[in-house]
Amino acid sequence: MTKQKKVKFIDLFAGLGGTRIGLEMALREAGHNPECVFTSEVKKHAIEAYKKNFHGEEVAGDITKIEAKDIPDFDILLAGFPCQPFSSAGVRRGFMDTRGTLFFDIERILKEKKPHGFLLENVEGLVTHDRVDKSKPIGRTLETIILHLEDLGYSVTWKVLDASRFGVPQKRKRIYITGSLKSKVNLDDLQEVDSKIADILQENLSDDHYLKSEFASKLLSHYSLEQMRGKQIKDKRGGPNNIHSWDIEIKGKITEEQKQLIEELLKQRRRKSWAISKGIPWSDGMPLTLEEIEAFHTQTLFEHKMSADEYREHLRELLDDLVFKGYLTYELPKKTTPEYQEKGYNIVVGKLSFEISNILDPEGITPTLVATDVTRLAVADQKGLRRLTVKEGLRLFGFPDEYDIPEGISYNKAFDLLGNSVSVNVIKIVCDRLIKAAC
Repeated sequence: MTKQKKVKFIDLFAGLGGTRIGLEMALREAGHNPECVFTSEVKKHAIEAYKKNFHGEEVAGDITKIEAKDIPDFDILLAGFPCQPFSSAGVRRGFMDTRGTLFFDIERILKEKKPHGFLLENVEGLVTHDRVDKSKPIGRTLETIILHLEDLGYSVTWKVLDASRFGVPQKRKRIYITGSLKSKVNLDDLQEVDSKIADILQENLSDDHYLKSEFASKLLSHYSLEQMRGKQIKDKRGGPNNIHSWDIEIKGKITEEQKQLIEELLKQRRRKSWAISKGIPWSDGMPLTLEEIEAFHTQTLFEHKMSADEYREHLRELLDDLVFKGYLTYELPKKTTPEYQEKGYNIVVGKLSFEISNILDPEGITPTLVATDVTRLAVADQKGLRRLTVKEGLRLFGFPDEYDIPEGISYNKAFDLLGNSVSVNVIKIVCDRLIKAAC
């Protein structure tokens, strides 16, 4: 291929089309004219968004039901393919079969069409998936993929890249696998670009974007907007960057002594010495009995000069009140023995226990955005506390501002689609190198 030539590509497992956008940006910058000749996707809402943003182009359905010979000829294959389980057979050629996985469909299309190059994207976990020998850097799944691609005549390069290093403020590590029939793609020394959440935030949003729930009110009554930034809200861990349910008294008012008691229990419940004394296997966060808690919580005994019996009864009342209000639970250890069946007090935990789990710091980056908890991220801006907008979500994946999610797609569904999307910025940078090697 030469400059100014039309470069044809296909977009498999297309999602919202982020991989396509990144390739098209790279091709145009290199002086080429990109043309998508085939797209495949099965999710209804993803197809709706794709068609809206790519001029109503036809989107084929299930790629497993499409013959490779029926796909138009093309120069580059794109695929953010799902990682299904691979065979656990030996690693030699001929012993590991990719049939029954979606990678097989990529393989059969490459074999039939022999394009100049390809780009595959997947989760970081693919690197060590099915790794039996821990001394090896990669597992048998990735090893199989590379062997099969090389058997087709491609020079293969792969690398794990974090989107937060390339211009989008989201920690998102993914593996990028490139191949070229012409020369090996060089993925070393990629130019990095810093970014922060403040860069993607919208301004002057209407009041209906802001949270007005009881939970938000409780937060705002205990912390200023500045104090909340960068804080996580969960009861499982301690530390200065964590806000707990008892800090804002979301489940009911409690005394300062009860707060201190919970904080002590939060730390003590992780100690392995308790498992040893109980004679049971250790687990991270085990319930402790009244007698065990009595051993480290001595505030009332010393300050109010109670007798041992009075102190124990007072402590029991404090703990039972915390159970009643829902801050603590009274339960058996998760790992126990037939001989040990004594219940104890423990912290009530849960990953998605609260309306908000993380209040973003504008000067930082977001955690990896996944569909299950992205709606529990919040922004504390000058006007109040709010969730990320869909536009901000798109920006956190590098989508251009003109990209638009159709109005009929709900907020939760939009972030579900984004949670499975690619980082456009990283795709563009990788495609810069792919084009140099393959075109």
